Amino acid sequence: MGTNILVTGGAGYIGSHACKALKAAGFTPITLDNMVYGHDWAVKWGPLVRGDILNRADLDPVFEEYSPAAVLHFAAFAYVGESVADPEKYYRNNVAGTLSLLSAMRRHDCKRIVFSSTCATYGAPERVPLTEDHPTRPMSPYGTTKLMIERMLKDFEAAYGFKYMALRYFNAAGADPDGEIGESHDPETHLIPLVIEAGLGHIPQVTIFGTDYPTPDGTAVRDYIHVADLADAHVLAVGKLLAGGASATYNLGTGTGNSVREVIQAVEKVSGRKVPVVEGPRRAGDSPGLYADSGAIIRALGWKPRFMDINAIVETAWRWHEKRPSEKSGCNARCA
Repeated sequence: MGTNILVTGGAGYIGSHACKALKAAGFTPITLDNMVYGHDWAVKWGPLVRGDILNRADLDPVFEEYSPAAVLHFAAFAYVGESVADPEKYYRNNVAGTLSLLSAMRRHDCKRIVFSSTCATYGAPERVPLTEDHPTRPMSPYGTTKLMIERMLKDFEAAYGFKYMALRYFNAAGADPDGEIGESHDPETHLIPLVIEAGLGHIPQVTIFGTDYPTPDGTAVRDYIHVADLADAHVLAVGKLLAGGASATYNLGTGTGNSVREVIQAVEKVSGRKVPVVEGPRRAGDSPGLYADSGAIIRALGWKPRFMDINAIVETAWRWHEKRPSEKSGCNARCA
């Protein structure tokens, strides 16, 4: 058995891909998930412990039984709109839950953690590509909770000797290239799976929110980073920490952006199907373009994304969704 790594939220989308990458690298992932959004079928590379990071009675036995060398922390609520409507839910789960986890780590002398953060910590961009020194002014309680956790990690390092990597994702996308796991949310809010759902006829249409942005085709541009590349970054990060590396905060993106129309065109190209589309007004708070400068993690950890082309990213997602029609969420066109 390889070195045990506790993966909170390991039954979810990004967490499960990280578990597969950990196993391939010789680690043993121990998934702790309350299964609110997780899936049993996504846990394939190590044991699943059903439990909640808010509960000490769930946490202590995991640390006692498996003695993890480090933690990969994915467990969080992550719907921006919901966080605006119900911020208490987000502060309780994301912030208080992480504090509960960090307290358990202290009790059991486990002081290495890789944290799933987000580009939502930046808020409205002053410049792109975004670098890690860009001002952090989150525009939602979700983004604020992630930034608060980053602050907590710095304080735990200063006071208790923790070491951490905070990885600020841009738009996670795609599915396991081997087809073993993929993206399945309920409700689904991510663009690529929604466009695929429309192409498969599972929802009536996909809506383009805003066609008058100052971008080449008038639609919003985002940085789509393949989930397998995200998983690879987590393995490099935990390896660096276990080898005595310093704490750091890094962006994770491709450094390039694709527009909403380009994503739709990619799905049509990969699938050979026409995607039904309607155009709508801009959504409040949406930025014209968001994409990352990921040079820091490339230089520090040698990370290199393998999926740089939107067609390649979409192809893995299409193959996953096409073969799993029974797993679809019950969302409708309003989800887009």
